[in-house]
Amino acid sequence: MKPRKSRMVLALWVGATASLLAGCKPALQTTPLQEAPAMAPETQQVAEAALGKQAEVVARGDLARNGLEQLLVVNQYEKAARGGAGPGHSSGIFITRAVIVEKSNDKWAEVLRCDERLKNPNGYLGGSPAGPVTGWRLDLTRDTRQGLELRFTPAEAGREQSSSAGETANRTITVRWNTKAKRYQSLDRSQEGYLGEVPALETPQSILR
Repeated sequence: MKPRKSRMVLALWVGATASLLAGCKPALQTTPLQEAPAMAPETQQVAEAALGKQAEVVARGDLARNGLEQLLVVNQYEKAARGGAGPGHSSGIFITRAVIVEKSNDKWAEVLRCDERLKNPNGYLGGSPAGPVTGWRLDLTRDTRQGLELRFTPAEAGREQSSSAGETANRTITVRWNTKAKRYQSLDRSQEGYLGEVPALETPQSILR
């Protein structure tokens, strides 16, 4: 009788231990979920510091394929129909302003800005429209080899200003990270070479808020 009784006690002990361990699993599983959003407050703070309370982060990561984290932040005023968001696909949004900020040595710095003009820390991008622009259509293409490609087309009230496809194409400015110059620059008409910057432009005071 004693061996049988010992086996029963052992079985009860094993069952109780298994139940206790099972009860602990949910607490262990929730820990990563609680820690996951830790970066969200910093990201939002950086975005708001760049473009105010209405700032939206539309792309994040190694956007330039230069090994550094970047954020693409925009002020959006009308959403356009979106295509696929994967590599090689395009999505379009209407914006008043946009910036790309880059994190290096735990500090964020602006590497591209779009408001009435397109500019980087070296100056205004080549090929920009002669006059100030109050709104843009921004199309993005995520290319795994060359990094993020941005296409800026002057727009107004969510509609492209041009009356013909040819005029719109001529005014679209394509911007990518130039690995040699180590900054965002606009592409020439062949879409193979990069245009230099203009250090200064005679422009009226910005009316964007």
